Amino acid sequence: MLNVVVVNSFLLLVFLISLRVDASVTYDDKAVVVNGQRRILISGSIHYPRSVPEMWPDLIEKAKEGGLDVIQTYVFWNGHEPNPGEYYFEGRYDLVQFIKLVKQAGLYVHLRIGPYVCAEWNFGGFPVWLKYVSGIRFRTDNEPFKAAMKKFTQKIVDMMKAEELFESQGGPIILAQIENEYGPMEYEIGTPGQAYTEFVAKLAVDLEIGVPWVMCKQDDAPDPVINTCNGFYCDWFYPNKAYKPKMWTEAWTGWFTEFGGPVPYRPAEDLAFSVAKFIQTGGSFVNYYMYHGGTNFGRTSGGPFIATSYDYDAPIDEYGLLRQPKWGHLKDLHRAIKLCEPALISGESVVFSLGSFQEAHVFNYKAGGCCAFLANYNLAYFAKVSFRGMHYNLPPWSISILPDCKNTVFNTARIGAQSSQMKMTPLHDGFSWLSYNEEPPGHSDNLNTAIGLLEQINVTRDATDYLCVNIDSNEEFLKNGQYPWLTVLSAGHALHVFVNGQLSGTVYGSLEDPKLTFSSNVKLNSGINKISLLSVAVGLPNIGTHFETWNAGVLGPVILNGLNEGRRDLSWQKWSYKIALEGEDLFLHSLSGSSSVEWVEGSLLVQGQPLTWYKTIFNSPDGDDPVALDVSSMGKGQIWVNAHSIGRYWPAYVAKGVCSNCSYTGTYDEKKCQRNCGEASQRWYHIPRAWLKPTGNLLVLFEELGGNPYGISLVTRTVDRICADIFEWQPSLLNYQREVSGRGGKPVRPKAHLRCAPGQKISSIQFASFGTPEGACGSFREGKCHAHKSYDALEKRCIGQQACSITIAPEVFGGDPCPEILKKLSVEAICSW
Repeated sequence: MLNVVVVNSFLLLVFLISLRVDASVTYDDKAVVVNGQRRILISGSIHYPRSVPEMWPDLIEKAKEGGLDVIQTYVFWNGHEPNPGEYYFEGRYDLVQFIKLVKQAGLYVHLRIGPYVCAEWNFGGFPVWLKYVSGIRFRTDNEPFKAAMKKFTQKIVDMMKAEELFESQGGPIILAQIENEYGPMEYEIGTPGQAYTEFVAKLAVDLEIGVPWVMCKQDDAPDPVINTCNGFYCDWFYPNKAYKPKMWTEAWTGWFTEFGGPVPYRPAEDLAFSVAKFIQTGGSFVNYYMYHGGTNFGRTSGGPFIATSYDYDAPIDEYGLLRQPKWGHLKDLHRAIKLCEPALISGESVVFSLGSFQEAHVFNYKAGGCCAFLANYNLAYFAKVSFRGMHYNLPPWSISILPDCKNTVFNTARIGAQSSQMKMTPLHDGFSWLSYNEEPPGHSDNLNTAIGLLEQINVTRDATDYLCVNIDSNEEFLKNGQYPWLTVLSAGHALHVFVNGQLSGTVYGSLEDPKLTFSSNVKLNSGINKISLLSVAVGLPNIGTHFETWNAGVLGPVILNGLNEGRRDLSWQKWSYKIALEGEDLFLHSLSGSSSVEWVEGSLLVQGQPLTWYKTIFNSPDGDDPVALDVSSMGKGQIWVNAHSIGRYWPAYVAKGVCSNCSYTGTYDEKKCQRNCGEASQRWYHIPRAWLKPTGNLLVLFEELGGNPYGISLVTRTVDRICADIFEWQPSLLNYQREVSGRGGKPVRPKAHLRCAPGQKISSIQFASFGTPEGACGSFREGKCHAHKSYDALEKRCIGQQACSITIAPEVFGGDPCPEILKKLSVEAICSW
């Protein structure tokens, strides 16, 4: 037995060595090796279906300009195989075109095939038909599931090989992922989970793609698959074998938004700090999740209750615009890391203390070079540290990067990049609307019947959000002449209760608890009454153990109390079912379908009416600015533009949470920094320019609750104001370049750079102060020290310019207003067309 073990170990070692030598992409303990060269790789997630093909080149180019080497994306099974054996790779799902565009930009690709993706995507990326394969159990040692996932994985790999997209074929794909965050699932499932892990790892390796495979959040990833980390921080993480590189597949740039929840954001300083901390502890691959989040168009959002916006506080916002200063600050970080790359990929690191909460990570390499990371983990206080005979002032919760162990070129808490505030500008006063009211639920002739209550997804197969459940109940005698009490228990997600065609109430769950209960007295008449329950799904679950078994819809019990007979259980009586809305069946969201009914003119339109379709025609706004729809006056429903589904809207679900001032210092989590408390979770809904015509665009909304369509407006998203907030001795790459070029001498003063969007110019300086100004962009105020020519200097150089820069030096602002004090320049400028 011992000999067998030794032989197997030797064969594994030979396999690993041959893999590293022969393939064009390999790895070792330091880094991923591309064509024989170790690389520190900076990556960012951009999901191709969450934007439109017309946006892809610009998104990729901005990612490249931001210092990325790699674009990472999932592969979305339910978008590519909506029906068994029927494949779709067009439009937003043209995976091959997306990858080729990345290659054209000179970037690499990390392809996360999965095929489970999670991603807050409907059903975790699984097609709903998979749920109905006989005997299936998701993501475990189950033969029907393994056969299905193997077939789709093979399909994607074969497609990539046919298009020669793996790096081993000259393509851009340097990494692939099998499964996704399976470790916690395996822990819950136990032995079948462990067997499944072995299965997917062997499946991946046997596909022979010529590049390494990874499994994220999978501590027991079998060799040669690399286990990787996901989270807000991953400096603590190390791979499960000493010869594997330390990789971070998801560095969370923020968090997703849920209907009913605040909008999370993550300070740029903390995100940069987390990445620098990972690199200083030996990390060699970092992927931002998300770099561009985009939009959950149609009914692709999962959860349930995940909002249509998937902005994720990413460096490139939902609309494709730069989020400053996050994008710029990370770009500066990436440049600093790349200056350290020779030391990081070949040097040995030494760690030593600089103080109670301070330490240095130093990388020395044989050629004599050196790189250092100086860290201050104190949450509140600056630290003055001594390193190699020089003194450095470190802000709280920050890391300084010294590519030559001498000059600081970057500090995570010192933002030198411009910051921007965006503006949503209404384009007109409103639309001219036509309306069409649905028949009260259950009044259709096209109904199916069943004894008892049926689970919603089993009935609809997720072809629609809507299922109407009806029952006729005979109440000949009502107790004491009072209205009875109706109680309905539902597995979620929202429920509108109609009695005799009139809306009696609405209830809905939440992401944390999708189940709900309607409990209220209802107006019944003596005789026959029709109770109609319009059950509404808000995305299928995307995470959890065996979520294919999770239910939705009215499962009961449904109870009437207060009748003459006392209590009546309606649950196992005869119910009728109507799948989808009448308007959906008629395709009212399309140009041809909308002409199939008689619409009511605006002058006769009744506001506040539930179950109402609205339509209007509008022209596309001039220019190239991103376009959105402000639906803050509405309740809940869905939007279509030229038959393209924009997604679900729900401004009536007000965000509950705690929104307060947020410091960048201290450990971050998704509840720490939030906005929109007491307001709609999402107010604006992105309409891609590519879906618009110059004139005659059809806009259709379906409103469930009864909002006010005259409050809807079309808006454009533009840069409103830009700011800089930079210290006079800010860490500077220019200073470093001057030093290493041999010019030496006095350090170069930093510059503040201001840049409006293309086509815009700086029209006014709202604030300018060289000295000790306080506050932040949009709320700056003068401090005790202020140079009296601060405004003059900025106005002279910047007014009327699309971009300008100004050296941060006392003589520029009329002299030093407070010698011996470290000063900074804070400026706020307005951008106009």
